[in-house]
Order: sequence, then structure tokens, then C-alpha cells
Amino acid sequence: MLRVSDPLRPGDPFELGGYRLLGRLGQGGMGAVFLGRAASGRLVAVKVIRPEYASDPEFRGRFRSEVSRARQVPPFCTAEVLDADPDHPTPYLVVEYVDGPSLAQVINESGPLTAGALHSVAVGVATALAAIHGAGVIHRDLKPANVLFALGTPKVIDFGIARAFEVTSQHTRTDQMVGTVAYMAPERFDTDRAAAPVGPAADVFAWGAVVAYAASGKTPFQADSAASTAARILTQPPNLTGLPGPLRRVVERTLAKEPKDRPTAHELLEQLLALGTEGESQQVRQAAEAVRRPKFHLRKLVLAAAVVLAVGIAGMVAVPRLRQALAADSGSGPVFSTPASSAPVRPSPTATKRVTVQGPSIIDRLDRPGQWTATKEDGGGCTFAHDRLEVTTSSTSVYTCAGPADTFAGDQSITVDATILSAGACAEIWFRSVADGAYQVSLCEKEIRFGVDNNGDIADEAKAATVTPVGLARRIAITVQDEQATIAVDGAELLESKLGEPALAAGKVEFGGLNDVNSGDSHAAFAGAEVRTPAPTGGTSFADLTRGSVKSVVNLRAYDAGSHSAVVEPILFMTGEKYCQTHKLKPGDARCNREWITEESHTKVTVPLAAKPKYFTWEKEDGDVCLGEKPEDGGNCPMTPKAFTSWAADNIGAMVAVTTVNGTVTRMAQIYTP
Repeated sequence: MLRVSDPLRPGDPFELGGYRLLGRLGQGGMGAVFLGRAASGRLVAVKVIRPEYASDPEFRGRFRSEVSRARQVPPFCTAEVLDADPDHPTPYLVVEYVDGPSLAQVINESGPLTAGALHSVAVGVATALAAIHGAGVIHRDLKPANVLFALGTPKVIDFGIARAFEVTSQHTRTDQMVGTVAYMAPERFDTDRAAAPVGPAADVFAWGAVVAYAASGKTPFQADSAASTAARILTQPPNLTGLPGPLRRVVERTLAKEPKDRPTAHELLEQLLALGTEGESQQVRQAAEAVRRPKFHLRKLVLAAAVVLAVGIAGMVAVPRLRQALAADSGSGPVFSTPASSAPVRPSPTATKRVTVQGPSIIDRLDRPGQWTATKEDGGGCTFAHDRLEVTTSSTSVYTCAGPADTFAGDQSITVDATILSAGACAEIWFRSVADGAYQVSLCEKEIRFGVDNNGDIADEAKAATVTPVGLARRIAITVQDEQATIAVDGAELLESKLGEPALAAGKVEFGGLNDVNSGDSHAAFAGAEVRTPAPTGGTSFADLTRGSVKSVVNLRAYDAGSHSAVVEPILFMTGEKYCQTHKLKPGDARCNREWITEESHTKVTVPLAAKPKYFTWEKEDGDVCLGEKPEDGGNCPMTPKAFTSWAADNIGAMVAVTTVNGTVTRMAQIYTP
């Protein structure tokens, strides 16, 4: 049954951007939400931004950027973004209309959820967060009112523009922020934004509060006033009455005071799926399976989503076995495949090469700061020297280098050159690493070991004899397939073990050192790291920036002029027409009519910068534009290195056209995104 909260008010528009407005669905701090009807007859929800924000150029720019990202979110347990016009006199956003009650309404009318229904909500909302975060979007206002039920399946709404509102300084005061206090993470109350940046972990905290509310009808830090609730969030443990034991432990982790102690959305989803609950919604389970491993190129993802909307949810897509996928993909073999040596072999200046990859994947030579960074503490440190990452343990027996926060689950492969630099040292590799533990591989002088690291206590450790002289680099390969881990050294498989820890269903990959004799300092080194998930057969090809001379559009993930390095994600940037031709879609497909479509590789690559790369922008100071012959070439107005550095600091995630020569970036140009 169609529900309209209120009729249109005097002064409300009757039509906007070709959508006929039928009534008001609600109103919030950023504007009003209307029920609309598209020319095709489809019902939609139209969010119209308030006029005072529309007049701010900074807000419009942020809004445009956030909407572009929100459009990339696959509609698994989310309301699909259908249309938007950031340049309209009153900017608006059009999303899928979900005709169903909110979680808040369900709890208010029927009481707390139990058993399978509770687990289904937990998994459904975690699935939505994994999809949202995977597209680089942060929700910032997750709460029961923003979880709607469509045919029994939870869908998260109202994501994609909260950041555009909150980071615009004119619209954010110390007494006003996006969100609802009961679901805000502790870092949300820190007014020093630079010291406590709000990231995806805040959404994970809100997830824990939402699930606790669904189980009891009360928020976990509930108090008599907003101020008292905030104080409890900052200082008190949560009240998790009503949550069953296994789910309670997961929720407890998400409500940790420190963001770093919470699981990521993908880790959270893996932990929930590992629990399993009789009676949970099969549709929700299948949606979670479809989004848990981003192993399909965009066309497959969108096609799967279309089935979700048509019949409830998509069936799980078959994933190729890891070894078969890697063997079939001859172009995506180890970029830094090296013999045993003290340093990685540089990529040869070959012709342009394209590889078929999917994500998440990480490629880093470890010869400069990039996805791993240098650190120095009393217990040790990590530095970049001799074209590698060198780790020292001093007052502590183990030291871990600071690396990427990306998490990996399911099938994956990890390859890296590991070198023992001092007698008694071991080179350590951790995978599926979370706050409470990890799987650990140790390369020592006389053996290689594999076990479960429980906060320093090693359990179920297996060992294999292999001699590794000090100073000799060994190529370590860890292959996880169907929850079976195989450890190889220089191509020889030495250890194999079943993975069976439910808490280690997903996590980070980390490198470090172990002082195996506890006498003096110990030293180890790493180079040529690759962390990959299996490439799908027939997947989209993206540029390989580590070798040859190529031109590509990338998402800029990090930029460090001082270290002459950048972290980028190769993407495809094309017109809707070209996209449909590439993927052989029918001419009537709505995507064919889009002006531009981007497709991400989900692969982050650390690339070196030339001594004096050239920088370009598409907009002159007087407002005139100067674009290249093709939009994917970016701008051709010269830009100083200082100006580009300043721009990059404020535009991490923006699209940039890069040119590489022999694997080194020589040109970077901003891309105009209409």
C-alpha cells in the first residue's frame, strides 16, 4: 500500500527535473523528501536540498562529488541512486522508492526482533554498509528510521550526501552535525576534526547501536537527554540486553570506543556470515554473499542487482577457484617476480600491457612510502632503505609495520620477498589480521612456521624445515583457497593447513619482524608485495601501471610529493554509449544514455613519481576551461607542483589522468567530472 506522510505544502514544487511530485515523505536538516513519479511511471523518492545550501558553491561541489560516488554503490540492501542534478537551481537527488515500514516503526508497533529476524536485519544492514563503503561513501546518519523493509528485506536509505553537508564549514557548527546522537560514535563528538577524522568506522559503530536497538527496543547508551547519552557513549560500556551470545560478541566489537578496534564493514559481514542462524532470511543471506567479495566487474554486479530488484535478491555468483583463475590470467602474474636476491628486480621497459584484475587487490614495491609507511617507536620501527621496507625489533620481540587498512576474505593470494637481515630474526606475515588475532607466517633461519596468533600466543603452529641464510631474499607465497592455506617458499609448497577460526573470517595483511632469540635488536625486510583476490574469467581489463608506458584514468588514493610516490586505483572512464558497446548491453539499457560511467578495478597500486612530473588542471584562474582532445586526457592547463599538492590534499579519491614511462609517473592531470 502506498504511504504518503503529508500532501504538498504551499510553495512546494509540483515538478522537478521531469519528476512529478505527489507528496511529502519527510523533512530533515538538508531538505525535504518527496514522493515522485518518473515519466516511465515508476515511483521514486526525490530529495531536494534547502535553498540556503544550494547557493553555496562549496556545498554544490561536495554534493556533486558525493553523488558521483553514491551512484557507484550496488543496490544490495540499499535504495538505488537513480538520478541527480547538482547544478539545478535547487539541487536534488532521486533514489529508489521503498514502500515499506522503517525498522523504527516495526519495533514501535511489534516490539523487539528475535532469532532469524534479528540476524537478518544485522546481516542486511552490514551488507548495505559493505556496499556503501566499497564505493568510497560514508553514510554518517545510520539509524532505525533509515532502515526500510521492502518485501521483508531491509534496505538502507539516505546515504551519499551527508558528507557534502557536514564538511562544508559554513553549515557545520559545534552544536550542529549530521546524525542522531544515540547512534553516533565517540569520535563524532570530537570538535577537533583534524585530530579525529570521522571515517567508515563511525558507520560500523552506528550499526552496533541499530542492532542493539532492534534486539531490545532501546539504544545501548540510552539516557534521559542527548547530552547524557553522549556522555555514556564516551565513557560507559553498552547495554546489550536482548542480544544472543554470538551476535552480542560481534556487536560489542563494533561499539568499541576507539575506531581502530572496530571491524570494517567487510570484516563485520564475514563474522556475521560465519555465525549462521537458523530461520534467517535466505534473500538477505544471498545478498550478503553477492557483495561480500567484490570479484565481479561492474556489468555482472549490476546484472545481479537487477535480479535482486526483480525477484527479491540475486543468487550467489560462482567464483572461480583461485589457482585456476591465476593460471588462466597470464597477464596478472606477479609483477615483481624475482629470484632470491637482496632487492626486487625493477620492471623491464616493455610495451604497454593490460591485465585483468578485480578487487580488492594491493600492489606495492615497498621501496618508498605508499600503502605502507615508516614508523619509529621504542619497541622498534620500519624504514625504507635499499629499495625495500626494513623492520627492526628492539625492546619488544615483535614489531608490525603500519600498512593499508584494506581487508580480505575468502580466496586470496599474498606474495612478497622476505629477507632476514640479522641472526635470530624472523620475517613475519600476518593475514586476516584483526584486533584480537591473525593467521601468522614466520620465515626464520632454519624453518617456516604457520599458526594462529592470539594476541601474541601462537596456537596450532605447524613447521617445515627450510634454510634461509641472512641476507637472502625468499619469495613467500600464501594461497588461500576454499579456506585451505598453502605456504610456499620460492615456488616450493612447504605447509598446508585448514583455516577454521570464525573470528578470523576477514582482516588485513601485515608485515613485521620477530626477535626469535630475544637478545639485542633484530632486523628483517620486505619488497615487491602483492595481495590479490582471484580474477574473474572475462573480467574487465585495466591498465597495468607497474611496467611499460601507459595512459590511464585513476582514482587518486594518496599522494606524497616528498617521497615521490602516489597510490592510485586504475579505473575506466567512458561514455554511457561506449560502456554499453563494451559490455554488449541492449540499446534500451538506461546506462547507455548516461553521459559518463566509471568502472573501478578495486586494485590499489603504489607508483613512483618522476623527479619532475608535469601537472595539469582543466580550469584556469579566470574560470575558463582547457580540456584535452578527449575527456579522459584531463586538463591541459599547466599547474605548479605546489598547486597540485594542495589540490590533492583536498581531493583524495578524485579522478586523475596519469601517464607512466617504464612504470614511473611522468604526467598527472585533473579530470573534469560534470
